[in-house]
Amino acid sequence: MSRFVQPVPPPVDPYAGDGLLRSWLERHLGPAGHAAAKGRLADLAADVAGPLRAAHADAEAHPPTLVRYDPWGARVDRIDTSAGWQAQRAAAARHAVVALPYLPDARGTWGAAARVVQHALLHLYGPESATFSCPVAMADGAAALLSLPEVDNGVRDAWLPRLISTDPTVAITSGQWMTESQGGSDLGRSSTIGRPAVDGSRRLTGEKWFCSAADAAMAVALARPEGSGRGSRVLAPFLVPRYAVDSPLAHGLGPGAPAPGVTVHRLKDKLGTRALPTAEIGLHDAYAVPLGDPAVPGLVRAMTLVVVTRVHNAAAAAGGMRRGLAYARAYADVRHVAGGALSSSPLHRATLGTLAVDAAGAFALAGHAFALLGRVEVGADPEAAAELRIVAPLAKLATGRLAVSSASEYVESFGGAGYVEDTGVPRLLRDAQVLPIWEGTTNVLSLDVLRALTREDAGAPLLARLAAAVDLARPLSPVLADTLAGAAAQLGDTITSVTADPSSPMVLAGARGLALRLAYALTTALLVEHAAWGDEQAALAARLWARRWLRHEEIAEDAHHHLDLLC
Repeated sequence: MSRFVQPVPPPVDPYAGDGLLRSWLERHLGPAGHAAAKGRLADLAADVAGPLRAAHADAEAHPPTLVRYDPWGARVDRIDTSAGWQAQRAAAARHAVVALPYLPDARGTWGAAARVVQHALLHLYGPESATFSCPVAMADGAAALLSLPEVDNGVRDAWLPRLISTDPTVAITSGQWMTESQGGSDLGRSSTIGRPAVDGSRRLTGEKWFCSAADAAMAVALARPEGSGRGSRVLAPFLVPRYAVDSPLAHGLGPGAPAPGVTVHRLKDKLGTRALPTAEIGLHDAYAVPLGDPAVPGLVRAMTLVVVTRVHNAAAAAGGMRRGLAYARAYADVRHVAGGALSSSPLHRATLGTLAVDAAGAFALAGHAFALLGRVEVGADPEAAAELRIVAPLAKLATGRLAVSSASEYVESFGGAGYVEDTGVPRLLRDAQVLPIWEGTTNVLSLDVLRALTREDAGAPLLARLAAAVDLARPLSPVLADTLAGAAAQLGDTITSVTADPSSPMVLAGARGLALRLAYALTTALLVEHAAWGDEQAALAARLWARRWLRHEEIAEDAHHHLDLLC
């Protein structure tokens, strides 16, 4: 008797097979704009389904290693990465995954919506990039920070073109050195000091505890300028070259020599994102250049980077949910149980359909954040800036939690095979778990949302969007409209209440619940907007999302009946 082997077919083409992605681009770019993006997106999708999927597997199988000394005993602190990781690096540059929103021809073609196209690229690229999407996010955040007018022109000219290059031999990425072991998210406890040097640069001394993309050619580090006092507002961002060839200290050291004063203590042994080099790094008089005037409180400048990486985090969550769903659906189509395909089981179809609703909502939330970011950068749109202030943390926190719960379901949908490491399925869950943590845990972001509501009146643009969506929903479904109107009224009352006494224990304890309710109501509104434009899938997703997350009803029966439309 021959041994039965259950093959897992590849999922559908990630661009051509994603109807919601394509209709979203048609709406936001217009037919001509979408047509201009199709070639770029199709090329990336083909790469993802072929060589990048293989590169992803190679990078996961060969995690980074730290080489502390060369054969003669010199300290080098070199981080070696796999061929697959390098292939992902080259592809990110070649497909302009970082560069696109900064390229003049892209802005000329799509204007502020260049960020919408970038989000589509990330949606395709990220899920099987071996988490190279992380250095992509930080490179984008560093590029946005370097683009600020207060950054020295010489520093910008030296580094920005390399961050946004589409030539793999030129392009670099950036690390992000923010947290320290004694403070973590409490940046006010940061103890890294930046001392001035005679050439106008700084020398940083301190210990950084969680440094992602430690193999990047540069990093943005937070430090306390010497003599600036306590607290977090005075912290300033600095650019730290990782290799001495990139600094005036490089004289005589040659290409690739480690930057003096930067010590890699160890690589982190993490639950997931294992292909991504993450390190503990010590700084002792390390060369750095300020990004802006260090005498001016700089945390607000650093937030330029943080906003970008938060919306990237949302894109990673939404993209991973969509790809996990595609794999689970492909498996269900070929796996036979009880005499038929698993995909014909009403119960399994209901499970997949419910996951598809969550994936649609996460996509809309992440996509909206990117659209707002583009309007802020290209049009200096004050309304978009006010809304982005609250949408960025909401999108990050809500999609991060959805990604973890969805990944758990995807693993379960494969049965025992989902628990076996060499199938690659467990990685979906291990990698998803970082998403509610990086760039602020759910609780940290919930408190940020609370600050935005109470100090900056950030609830106003959100409530306005909900009110407009109620009117759009009425022709689609009176029940949907009434549900959204009720949620908006309750949220308006709650916002009024919390702003009256924002420091009360009751308000603080309820910050997470409020943030999630805001995110769920906003997602409903975004799906309604897309449905009103004419997308049938969004109309169904809006109705089911509102029932699931605003009314807390069971949607299994409808999810079963409409699975094919939902995914």
